[in-house]
Amino acid sequence: MSAPSSLMLSSSPVVVVLNPVALPTARRVVAALPSAVLHVFGSRVPACTDAAEVFENTLPHLQALFQAGRPIIALCASGIVIRALAPLLTDKQSEPPVLAVAVDGSVVVPLLGGHHGANALARQVADALHGVAAITTAGDSVLGVTLDQPPAGWTLANPQDTAPLMARLLAGEPVRIDCADGLDPALADWLRAGSLTEQDNAALCLRITDRQDSGSADTLVYHPPVLALGVGCERNAPLSDLSALVSQTLAAAGLAPAAVAAVVSVSVKSNEAAVHALAEQMGVPARFYSPERLEEETPRLLTPSEVVFTEVGCHGVAEGAALAAVGSAGALVVPKAKSRRSTCAIGRSAVAIDGAACGRPRGRLTIVGIGPGSDGWRTPAVSTVVAGCSDLVGYGLYLDLLGPLTTGKVRHQTDLGKEEERARKALDLAAEGRTVALVCSGDAGIFALATLVFELLDHEDRADWRMVEVSVEPGVSAIQAAAARAGAPIGHDFCLLSLSDLLTPRDVVLKRIAAAGEGDFVIGFYNPVSLRRRDLLAEARDILLQHRPASTPVILARNLGRDGESITIVDLAELTPDMADMLTLVLVGNSESRRLSHDRRDWVYTPRGYGDKWKRG
Repeated sequence: MSAPSSLMLSSSPVVVVLNPVALPTARRVVAALPSAVLHVFGSRVPACTDAAEVFENTLPHLQALFQAGRPIIALCASGIVIRALAPLLTDKQSEPPVLAVAVDGSVVVPLLGGHHGANALARQVADALHGVAAITTAGDSVLGVTLDQPPAGWTLANPQDTAPLMARLLAGEPVRIDCADGLDPALADWLRAGSLTEQDNAALCLRITDRQDSGSADTLVYHPPVLALGVGCERNAPLSDLSALVSQTLAAAGLAPAAVAAVVSVSVKSNEAAVHALAEQMGVPARFYSPERLEEETPRLLTPSEVVFTEVGCHGVAEGAALAAVGSAGALVVPKAKSRRSTCAIGRSAVAIDGAACGRPRGRLTIVGIGPGSDGWRTPAVSTVVAGCSDLVGYGLYLDLLGPLTTGKVRHQTDLGKEEERARKALDLAAEGRTVALVCSGDAGIFALATLVFELLDHEDRADWRMVEVSVEPGVSAIQAAAARAGAPIGHDFCLLSLSDLLTPRDVVLKRIAAAGEGDFVIGFYNPVSLRRRDLLAEARDILLQHRPASTPVILARNLGRDGESITIVDLAELTPDMADMLTLVLVGNSESRRLSHDRRDWVYTPRGYGDKWKRG
């Protein structure tokens, strides 16, 4: 088996751009690496709409990325990167890939992490740019193979022995390549693709095995991903119980944990914390099969159980999942083992297993707020979620605002007013094992869809939805954006109200306006008017005039962060419904809010009491 063509990295690469000349090349790199994200020097590369993050200090930014273990592809002179990272270089075994790329894409230089993915990444980037990968590591350039960078999913048991053994190979010593019994000899093809001198009785050895073997100064041991670890457990079983059983079972069988390609189980366990924690502990994916699929493996089970069939619909969870993962050509090498609350079994394949392709992953739904519209107001966390998802669900305008971030994603868009349809669609997709981002403008939890998702989960007994991992990523809200554009109107107590009476009875809306007016809160009105609803904003004005001066400043913020943005300040008494639409946020000051003329424009602020403090001395 040759090394896979697709590069597997521990986290998404960051393409760093320091000047606008490099931006076209950077975008070609991002297009070639679907998981890559773009970071730009903001003041030098303004108005870059597809940047996941904007920075202003290059050296600290590169250092932070390096310390976080992020692969770095810097389109700049290599000296800039070297000076930035030199103080951090301590352990080459833990450093991420770092590349310097000529701004025209002609040369790609792996500076660090050459044996941890940088060389392969450099070749991939160079291919995309039709440039040259300047590989300088001896193994690659002389022997044509990188011994401490096995194929994706493989593990080198004794990396500390690589350098001295490589030196002996470079000096001309022969080597023998051993592939353990039961494994496909083609697993060694990636080693034979180089120019190693093979000899049956050579003192140096490259061994491929799924057995426990720590290697030696003369022998490098490679563990290919050929084992599937099937598990089952009681509901809410502790990780300690499952982990101890797995460790004992692997040790008793003499099998290497590093040869496990995936932790697999039945779909009803896809939200079991211990299963996911075990997979994370072992550094492999957790994948799940339907009971129907596992029932197909019944003829091959060594310990079928009618009790298990009654409970989950198949005659074996751990054994069935292990067999399903290794396929018809694989076999069960360790039958079901049991602890007080867990079970496990081990299947073995003669060829490498793609753990990510086994069964189905647990679906994940993240409800994200993308801010009012400007890319600069979209948080890096939200951009990362969107970049890593398979499906985007949202109102068409909101998806369009994401620009190039939607490239390669499946879009599911609905019209305005179809909020429940969007929430249900997002949950259904995630229940299929997909990674979904439900996109909201502003903040997902402020008059947006996060509440609806949790309401659906609360009121509908959907077993498939219960398996979905749900999270929320906040965004810059319209109230924050409007306040920032206008000055500091919410520097004191404030509240938010929606003037839509579609979901909230009209009398309740009016009651809340009166209460907010009496409490003298600064008030942000969302959904101030619609085509059919024109009078509630006028009623709100009249109610508030009973509690605050007619000169109270009102901010009308429209199209925040988008083309056509406008900020208008009027007195409360002048406010009329035709001043606003559904793209407008209306922000009404309290009785203390003030206008201030500064720098040839008007600002609004709400005092918080510092003036009284100054008067008191």
